[in-house]
Amino acid sequence: MLSAYTGNQVRAAESPLLEAGLGDELMQRAAHGLAQACAAELQATGGSYGRVVVVLAGSGNNGGDALYAGARLQQRGAGTTAVLTSDRVHTDALAAFRAAGGRVEHLTAATQDRVLERVVAADLVIDGILGTGGVGGLRGAAADLIGRVNARGVAGRVVACDVPSGVNADTGESSGEVLAADLTVTFGGLKSGLLAGAGARAAGRVTTIDIGLAETLPEPTVYSLEPADFRHLYARPQPADHKYSRGVLGIAAGSALYPGAAVLATGAALATGVGMIRFLGPAPVTTLINTVHPEAVCSHGSVSDSHVQAWLVGPGAAEDPGQRQRARDAIASGLPTVVDAGALPLLPEAVGSHVILTPHAGELAALLERRGETMERQAIEAAPVDYARRAAEATGATVLLKGYTTVVAAPDGTVFSQANATPWLATAGSGDTLAGILGALVATNARNNDAGAPLALPSSSRWAALAAAAAMLHGLAGQRAAKRGPIVVSDLPRHIGRAIHELLRDPPVYTG
Repeated sequence: MLSAYTGNQVRAAESPLLEAGLGDELMQRAAHGLAQACAAELQATGGSYGRVVVVLAGSGNNGGDALYAGARLQQRGAGTTAVLTSDRVHTDALAAFRAAGGRVEHLTAATQDRVLERVVAADLVIDGILGTGGVGGLRGAAADLIGRVNARGVAGRVVACDVPSGVNADTGESSGEVLAADLTVTFGGLKSGLLAGAGARAAGRVTTIDIGLAETLPEPTVYSLEPADFRHLYARPQPADHKYSRGVLGIAAGSALYPGAAVLATGAALATGVGMIRFLGPAPVTTLINTVHPEAVCSHGSVSDSHVQAWLVGPGAAEDPGQRQRARDAIASGLPTVVDAGALPLLPEAVGSHVILTPHAGELAALLERRGETMERQAIEAAPVDYARRAAEATGATVLLKGYTTVVAAPDGTVFSQANATPWLATAGSGDTLAGILGALVATNARNNDAGAPLALPSSSRWAALAAAAAMLHGLAGQRAAKRGPIVVSDLPRHIGRAIHELLRDPPVYTG
């Protein structure tokens, strides 16, 4: 499991080491790790010797890290140019860069065209303009240059130093132009802004360089599950299990207008593994469910008459009064309940963490507005961690906020961010399958109060951990499906089962 921190947390962790006079040592560790990562990028496309490298160096320590790394690449045989984007520069790092034979160019109005051509033609560009302390994005000549580079594209690879310049290290928000990276090399601790919003999109692959802060880092701000963590959150069937002990999921989904949502949610839950599904709904929907999924036990009954371990309510159900009532009853039942789509407006003022909401940004904006907070969808998409956490605090529920990265927030403040999905999952019905996966994981873990214990997570965050596991599984299944072309969501269950098989292997192997 990955742990991420705000920029302020990492700077605070560095503080005692800086006070002890170890500042240069920390920078050299960072520069060494950055240089190694850059050399590996060059090696993947032909090696370092004779390659063209451009270092975009700003005024702070981030620019110093980039310059020291550029000096090391120059010593490996690359032809390296440093473009200084500010009148201020880390003097020792610049001196080391010059001593290694690197070429220096100042970014001005007069040199911008020449710099632009050098950047877009480079085999490797190191972005060291702004670091974790950068506020408000790129400005002036640097913003103009990156805007023009983005319009043209870079021929080679881009490596961001600590964070892509212009990305808020804490929230992932971006202001203005950002040079998207193929790889972000971050120092001391993974930055939370690299796991959400625009930061996740701009970061590319992320690697963290240990510079010696392990003893001084605080509790993480954001977690991210890795494939190897899934086995700790998946309830495997045991020899003594039967269909009831394995977990029974109640589903109240679909309507005469949207019957497909019920089929998709049910299919995904079955593929994830659950002892039984009790489906409640109107006659046309139950008939369709029995036709497509004969394993499901269907009826037109009530929540109070159905014996289940957990509920999934809402997909495709907004138009049906009976389904809306079942959703209200399930939410009030005290059982773990996944609340999706049409059931979200039915949420009472306050619930517990066992109620898991699954809105997209627009639905979350509407939920917050019903609680007196006017919010634009774009603001939520820009800072999903902040708003998912705010919604969890406001409702008492666990909140899974869908998007390019899926963010899960527990009322106790625990946050997960999962960037496993493929853009091909941006299609109708995808959210229904995610809800079905989550419903199955919740039902099979409903009696397990220590679901997160193997990952050293408190019991108060177990529903959030399961929601993050559902998001990861959904994303990995989507990646598998996308290898065969555009995703047809009704085909996703077979990929869900295969992804689970790989995730549970010992040792875990996920090939996609």
